[in-house]
Amino acid sequence: MAYFYHMIVDGEIPLAERMRPVHLDEYLGQSHLTGEQGPIRLALEKKQIPSMILWGPPGTGKTTLAHIIASNLGLPVRVLSAISSGVAELRAVIAEAKESGKILLFIDEIHRFNKNQQDALLGAVEKGWIVLIGATTENPGFEVNTALLSRCQVYVLKELEKEALIAILNRAIEQDVVLKKYQITIEEYESILLFSGGDSRKLLNLLELLLPTAIENKLVINNKLVQGQLQQKMAMYDKSGEQHYDIISAFIKSIRGSDPNAAVYWMARMLEGGEDIRFIARRMVILSSEDIGNANPNALLLATQCFQAIEMIGMPEARIILSQCAVYLATSPKSNSAYMAIENALSTVRKTGDLSVPLHLRNAPVKLMKDLGYGENYAYAHQYEGNFIDQEFLPEEISGTAFYVPGKNAKENETSAWLKRRWKGKYGYE
Repeated sequence: MAYFYHMIVDGEIPLAERMRPVHLDEYLGQSHLTGEQGPIRLALEKKQIPSMILWGPPGTGKTTLAHIIASNLGLPVRVLSAISSGVAELRAVIAEAKESGKILLFIDEIHRFNKNQQDALLGAVEKGWIVLIGATTENPGFEVNTALLSRCQVYVLKELEKEALIAILNRAIEQDVVLKKYQITIEEYESILLFSGGDSRKLLNLLELLLPTAIENKLVINNKLVQGQLQQKMAMYDKSGEQHYDIISAFIKSIRGSDPNAAVYWMARMLEGGEDIRFIARRMVILSSEDIGNANPNALLLATQCFQAIEMIGMPEARIILSQCAVYLATSPKSNSAYMAIENALSTVRKTGDLSVPLHLRNAPVKLMKDLGYGENYAYAHQYEGNFIDQEFLPEEISGTAFYVPGKNAKENETSAWLKRRWKGKYGYE
């Protein structure tokens, strides 16, 4: 059974592990969680840590935070990796927890557990035998069962900012037993921060990679040195986070840009790297509405069916279904009008607050409400020619505000003409 550990032994473990903080005051970044009024700090002070899911990009401190919580609680700690552990290992931990009273269980990459594995945790978490800390880079709303999610507090870790990364780098240079043997000067930070991608673990790994370039134990780090050492970057996709976000971004932007060739290339990179096919399909469902929308309503239907189909088929055949969907989306007409409509509406809501619902639109289930004018003068559209009657549906303060502006494509050109006929100049439809 694996346990958390913290060792500083010259040369035995990587720099990122040697520099892992063991106290909350040493922890850099995530002040919204661990600052003076942060929920995790307050919970630790009270020794009342709930089961939780730590969600954030790679290298933002999820595992480190779990280490710190574990060391502060004084509970027996067990560690499982969702990549290599199964139901048998889970049941063994649960049995031990039931026998001993309470155990803290840390599960790395919990999103990789299937439904049965996640379900096996439910009873133990609910009964308090286990304090669960799960770490994930994926949205737990999609990847963690609703029942388990409802029993956990979700904490979102943000990508580390420049100041935190520089502090981590400088602290390593000042404190690490190996780095102290070198005279290290950082002239320029831009490239080493850029190549780290906001990942503190990768940042420290890059620093270690630069050590062999030192001359007589003197190392001057600048942009030229970093770029020269790292110009031959790994081409293969790394689903653990190295290029995860860059490649899915390239994939989405290729479809948005109507390039089916680039879309299938970036998809192939993800598939060859072992990316979760549900992640790819889910992103296409989102894109079908955000970037195609009502220019081709069938796009959302096909993307949704694609998601359902790959669940039934699995790899390797799922690659064909994914490719069909990607090509269809890339070659569809594009419109973000539905996406912009809800963004515009949300912006107005945040600016104007809780505007009153017009009386004629209010529900009037009881006589008192009717006496107050609720529902009065409401016109039932189906009683009028063409199932339409011109009446006000927005609060008076924002009357005539257009949130939806049809895109310039064949389908929405028809919608635009229909709106002009119906509203005759209102909302700018003229």
